[in-house]
Amino acid sequence: MSEAFRSRLADYHLAQGATLGEYHGAIVPVRFSEAAAEYRALREASGLLDLAFRAKFAMKGRDAQRFLHRIVSNDIKSLAPGQGTYAALLNAQGHILADLRIYVCEDRILIDTDADLRDKAMTTLRRYIIGEAVEAEAVELDALGFEGPRARGLLEKTLHIELPELGLFGHFETPYAGIPIRVVKASQTGENGYEVWTETKGLMTVWGAACGRAPSDGTLPCGTEAIEALRIEAGIPRYGSELGEDTLPLEAGLWNALSFNKGCYVGQEIVERSRSRGHVNWKLAGLAGQTGAPLARGEKLEANGREMGEITSASFSWRLGKPIALGYVRREVAEPGTLLATAGGAAVEVRTLPFSEGAQAGREAPGGNES
Repeated sequence: MSEAFRSRLADYHLAQGATLGEYHGAIVPVRFSEAAAEYRALREASGLLDLAFRAKFAMKGRDAQRFLHRIVSNDIKSLAPGQGTYAALLNAQGHILADLRIYVCEDRILIDTDADLRDKAMTTLRRYIIGEAVEAEAVELDALGFEGPRARGLLEKTLHIELPELGLFGHFETPYAGIPIRVVKASQTGENGYEVWTETKGLMTVWGAACGRAPSDGTLPCGTEAIEALRIEAGIPRYGSELGEDTLPLEAGLWNALSFNKGCYVGQEIVERSRSRGHVNWKLAGLAGQTGAPLARGEKLEANGREMGEITSASFSWRLGKPIALGYVRREVAEPGTLLATAGGAAVEVRTLPFSEGAQAGREAPGGNES
């Protein structure tokens, strides 16, 4: 997916007045109306998301689960059908090549990642197949997100079903209007969230049904500006911003992507060395602007005239009423409450993640706790 994938709903969104832009390898709505209103809908009611910026592939064959278990950073072998987990695909130096949400089904394993990472992840995994009965193939499934405190009720009324209790990354298949869909417990923003995966022919059907229910639930369709504000508040790192081939998992705080009990996997020695040392030199932190001046990705952070960090993502928090950001800072200045300055002189305070209490759906940590 080297060229940006255009959402299959793009023309419909444009006709409804949405503004489109590129986000993680896809052309999707940046905003439908006002980002502040969409943000409030996600925080207080529910929001409907076009998840065309996510892409999927499948690992098939009798050795698929065992193969993934020995390659990626989290425990895959113990997952039963209907369960899933978050994991990183690392190189031998322990750096992050891709981050993946992995879902075990009865007949295959479905892997969800950013649209601009799918081909890279598939190619990397194929290089490790040595005699196993396993193959990777792209899967064309479209996805919509239902997020916010009323998301469950909106989804139940949209699909005319009663949702079972699902843990994070739990999932099941069910028919809707004669089309098989998969309901997944997952979030892009840290709010309570579900996804609906469907073939293209079911995409507009589900979107239209959800929009028909929207007024009674306070729901709004929401674009990437609101998604980014909430993602940053929740402290959820994204590839290409906080994650990359120069990033170690513990620098990014990816404890929820790691198992320290499963044994060897690619990059495991470096991860274990980082943990046993008790710290990493760089740490992903929250940053809150103190002057009201906007913060920007790429801005350097200084303390006492020395460069001590860099902003990786920035937005405005309508809940806090100030600019916020994610960024990497040296461990010497990573203590919450530490004041840093941008190269332009704007003051920023180091904050604990997440900024928002309860907004941790993307950062649950079954793999361990930070030393």
